[in-house]
Amino acid sequence: MEGSASHVCLPTEAEAYVQAISPFDLIEIGGSKFNQQHEYTEKLNMQAVLSASLQEDEYVKEFLITHEKIPHLIQNLITTEMWKSKVFPELLSHDEDSMVMFPLYIVLYHEATIVNLLETVLFHQDATEAAEDAILDLLDFCYRKLSHLIAGERQFEEEEEETDVHSGDVSSALELRKQEQKLNFDISMKTVSILRCIIDHMESLPLSTMSRLLNTHDIPLLLAHLIESSPWKRERNGVLEKYVDNKWQPVASNDRFTLTKTEGQIWLSIFQLLMTQDCQNNYEIDPQRKSSLLKLRGHLNEILVDQLPVLGDLQRYLEQLGLMDPPQTKKDLVLEQLPELRENILKKYEGKWKKIAELQKKNNFNSSKQDMRQQAMRLASTYNIDAIESLISEPPKCVLCGAPSSKRCSRCQNEWYCRRECQVTHWPKHKKACNLLVESLEKIKLQEQQTK
Repeated sequence: MEGSASHVCLPTEAEAYVQAISPFDLIEIGGSKFNQQHEYTEKLNMQAVLSASLQEDEYVKEFLITHEKIPHLIQNLITTEMWKSKVFPELLSHDEDSMVMFPLYIVLYHEATIVNLLETVLFHQDATEAAEDAILDLLDFCYRKLSHLIAGERQFEEEEEETDVHSGDVSSALELRKQEQKLNFDISMKTVSILRCIIDHMESLPLSTMSRLLNTHDIPLLLAHLIESSPWKRERNGVLEKYVDNKWQPVASNDRFTLTKTEGQIWLSIFQLLMTQDCQNNYEIDPQRKSSLLKLRGHLNEILVDQLPVLGDLQRYLEQLGLMDPPQTKKDLVLEQLPELRENILKKYEGKWKKIAELQKKNNFNSSKQDMRQQAMRLASTYNIDAIESLISEPPKCVLCGAPSSKRCSRCQNEWYCRRECQVTHWPKHKKACNLLVESLEKIKLQEQQTK
């Protein structure tokens, strides 16, 4: 097929998937409708990323705009987030032997899939505009994720990784919980890009967007705190690591001050929020805000400004801010529009989370369901590793050291290694995800044998 090397799904298939995207109810999560929506969304996500990386026609983005599906994606994102925070903990309190864990992981991963798709398409102004009023819910989503990031949500994952080597086998529920924490960190980091898109296209968005961004959530101060906490870097065993391309990578001593994509987006967002005239007219800098913002001066060194010269203007602005009181802002009357998606879910299901968990455990996450094998086959088709790898120009890299690799885990076929020594070293960390996948597949096979 001509051009097939650059397609996960052809334009005709992609349009059909886009047209099939529709909002699902929180109570439907884990069921057949949700699984179908996840399959469509994941294929669209992979194609959108591929088209953008190859700088080809981004037809997934165009279809999402034409068929007005971006608000639906945001609604499904908020619904999945609410399920994770309210229903998922209730499910984990049940007997894990009666549930297949892999479908639960798919629900957790669905949030990351939507975030990744939105990160890709919202880079374009017309896609951001197509979000319409749902952009306010997306802004609130970004605020919640970044607030958790500043609060240190990464710590659970790191502490558990340290203890996992010495603790022996752990339960599937704990493994799943640890995978949730890792996904939460990945998602939070990606919301930096989404927030940057919202800020970059703010002039064409609903008027309430600027007010909610500046005054309700105080995003300039949030980003300043994010710079202070720097959750994208850490030191392990005396080696500095930075979170780049969705994974932690060691940083050479001569690159320790090189900006990552995430850091650059945060600094550019701060620049736009503090230096744009419209934002200055609507953002009142009181003494507390001033004190917090002035801490940024300690990070605006010559090396940083050399990499992003535009920050020289921000540096001068902060120096002036430290010498005088900021001008009074205009307090125009604004009828602020409020986000509704999350609030509507809360009103509908408040106090019913345990009941929903019991119902979903019985109907959606029960290993006795006869269609479990069909679901596994659909997921295997969606995540066809060989098909995806054929689209990548660069060879796979070792998950531990980053060297070109030709071997991968024989159990789950998911992680790549350059040599056996790296695989053995990485096994204590990889074991939790590997066991989770293999265990779920074994339960499915056992169910198949029992139903014959």
